[in-house]
Amino acid sequence: MLKKLSILMICLAVVAPQNVWAAKEKNEKKVETQEADTYELLNLFGEVLERTKMTYVEEVSDQKLIEAAINGMLTSLDPHSSFLDEKSFQYMSEQTKGKFGGLGIEVTMENGVVKVVTPIDDTPAFKAGLKPGDYITNIDNETVIGLTLNDAVEKMRGKIGTKVKLTIRRGAEKPFDVTLKRDEIKIQSVKSEILADDVIYVRISSFNEDTDKMVEKYIKENQKKLKNNAKGIILDVRNNPGGLLDQAVSISDLFLDKGEIVSTRSRNEEDTIKFSAKEGDIAKGLPIVVVINDGSASASEIVAGALQDHKRAVLLGEKSFGKGSVQTVVPLGKKIAMRITTARYYTPSGRSIQAKGIEPDVEVKPAKVEVIDSGYSFSEAELRNALKNENNDEKNSKKEAKDNKKEVNERLAKDYQLSRAVDLVKALGIYGKYDN
Repeated sequence: MLKKLSILMICLAVVAPQNVWAAKEKNEKKVETQEADTYELLNLFGEVLERTKMTYVEEVSDQKLIEAAINGMLTSLDPHSSFLDEKSFQYMSEQTKGKFGGLGIEVTMENGVVKVVTPIDDTPAFKAGLKPGDYITNIDNETVIGLTLNDAVEKMRGKIGTKVKLTIRRGAEKPFDVTLKRDEIKIQSVKSEILADDVIYVRISSFNEDTDKMVEKYIKENQKKLKNNAKGIILDVRNNPGGLLDQAVSISDLFLDKGEIVSTRSRNEEDTIKFSAKEGDIAKGLPIVVVINDGSASASEIVAGALQDHKRAVLLGEKSFGKGSVQTVVPLGKKIAMRITTARYYTPSGRSIQAKGIEPDVEVKPAKVEVIDSGYSFSEAELRNALKNENNDEKNSKKEAKDNKKEVNERLAKDYQLSRAVDLVKALGIYGKYDN
């Protein structure tokens, strides 16, 4: 028996190294084959390039062909990877700084046509009534099918004051045309006011440079105005296409005391990056409601997801856009670059945002509220010889404040989602008061 085992062990010792060497040789041959295939394909590319130059119906430059080939390679990967020529690179830089020319519309490519992610507040596209999910099929009567996203964007941009006609498809409606006048787009990424006497409202339209500082400034100013008696805070990121990752992290950190904010994961596990909150909550525990819709994308979803996972805010509105991928801009010289998707975003609980979006805690669709007249009625104060309230001597002599309140109430009546958000913040404030 021992003799048989010894013979078997000797056989294994002889066979094992042979198998290892065989596997090693197989892998080396596979690598060599892959390299040979790559060189063969590059030769094919060179041949196609040369034949196109020689035989195409019109003369075309090497630069145009090669840049188009590079862009085609990148755009075939996903809707957000692309080649940035000099104009596109400059346009992207202007966007992150919050000032650029055009229509004020964030777009992507889907099924060969241009899809509106969101119009930017107070821009020609916003004023013309363009909506998230609209499809742009024609620009100045020319179809967008066959164009790259960069080409389509370039056609929509132009000299300030000039006009462009867009053909829009919206759901089951018949296609319709919209003529827009190009303008210089100055993005005021943050606006703020006090709603319903004691609710701090902060509208974030994009995540540009210093957006976090503006949010912090407005919240502190309004808390001071209300003598720290605010019922809560509304963060409105509807139709916000996103922007800078560091701004999303910083704004989330304003309201979180600790814990993970977001993580980015690439195909290499060791490249995972986690962003965590530092101690300190600018709102000091006040209730927060974040309003989202299908135009809330990327950085907006990071903020919403982080505050939702940490149960620091209640999300109200509609499911967000679902852009959960990270793009890295790699400069290729001084004036051109490539934008390539390098990772995915994950919320603190490990949810991937990509193609799923963030679900609101309270779903509220846009709607119109109609006030119903209940008929003629009396109140106690209108009855003959009714007792007066001894505390009702104070009168509001400030007409300006009264007019402002009326304007706010009219706006809330038109914006059902925001109106519900105000009600929710007040309810959470009351609940929190008695809960403590």
